[in-house]
Amino acid sequence: MSVTPFRIDVPDADLADLRDRLRRTRWPEAATVDGWAQGVPLEYLQELCAYWADGYDWRATEARLNGVPQFRTEIDGLGVHFLHVRSPHPDAVPLVLTHGWPGSVVEFLDVITLLTEPPDPFHVVCPSLPGYGFSDRPARHGWTVQRIAAAWAQLMARLGYDRYGAAGSDWGTSVSTWIGKLDPEHVAGIHLVPPLAAPDPGTFDDLTPGERAALDALAGGQADGDGYSMQQFTRPQTIGYGLVDSPALLAAWIVEKFHAWTDPASPLTRDQLLDNLMLYWLPGTGASAARLYWESFREVQRTFAGETTDEVHVPAGCSVFPHENPRPSRRWAARRFTDIRYWNEPDRGGHFAAFEQPELFAAELRAFFRLVR
Repeated sequence: MSVTPFRIDVPDADLADLRDRLRRTRWPEAATVDGWAQGVPLEYLQELCAYWADGYDWRATEARLNGVPQFRTEIDGLGVHFLHVRSPHPDAVPLVLTHGWPGSVVEFLDVITLLTEPPDPFHVVCPSLPGYGFSDRPARHGWTVQRIAAAWAQLMARLGYDRYGAAGSDWGTSVSTWIGKLDPEHVAGIHLVPPLAAPDPGTFDDLTPGERAALDALAGGQADGDGYSMQQFTRPQTIGYGLVDSPALLAAWIVEKFHAWTDPASPLTRDQLLDNLMLYWLPGTGASAARLYWESFREVQRTFAGETTDEVHVPAGCSVFPHENPRPSRRWAARRFTDIRYWNEPDRGGHFAAFEQPELFAAELRAFFRLVR
């Protein structure tokens, strides 16, 4: 199948429509409590949307994206968009780098630049998940993380990479794990941020302080932060109508998670938040992106419940950032990942580590893949 160059060229009319919708937003009243306890505060969202309408410069971001080699190809009947940056260094290791929800390839732009240069350079392939960004939106169900992993393995083979690494965060963690399971003869190793592994009940009488804090964080997240995942897992179509029609709703739905999951010491700028939002708004992927939860969230639930014992035997590197949730311990992760070569718990960064701390994220990748090159 052919691989064709791709360039983003958003019509002026689409940007004018976005600004018009933002200016005509019908706002609710403010929450009855201060802060973020009931969701995104009204004043915060109004200010962000006002900047989105009258201050944000999409054309600058479009030019930045178009400065990176972009391509599309058809795999398993679906058009896939991806960034592909070859390092000029002959010893570079091919790497497929996968984002999750509510992220996009935008969160890896700074990292890609770092990874293609010494020391320990990489050829970086960074695809948009099916139904995300400028990849096609699946018209039929069945695009699970396993199917995506198989597609990524096919993509790497199509690009001529016989041996490669896989890395990712959020859904990218699950995809990378499945790449290791489905294509072990070609995978040098997988780097996971973080590894998905169930707490081990056998350790509950002998928990470390870190493990106890991790259990508390899991319980807290389930009680006070999982509404989005259950909605997208059970009824993605329902929330999807609003996500593709109202930029204010899209902003609230996604920015709430960036607020909750980002290290307060490394906050993202308004422009960074909006750069990422535009890869949902412009192609209208709010509903299709949410459907990945309908396809694969049950598997994540089974993993955390300890209902699956699907061991992964390829070499694994694991980075657990302090403001991530979940934060498994090494001994919990070792029950699933049988060949952990690298484990580190950096002192800063959250769920969007590549976006928040690109230099640190790149250093983590290098530290692991240096061991399996």
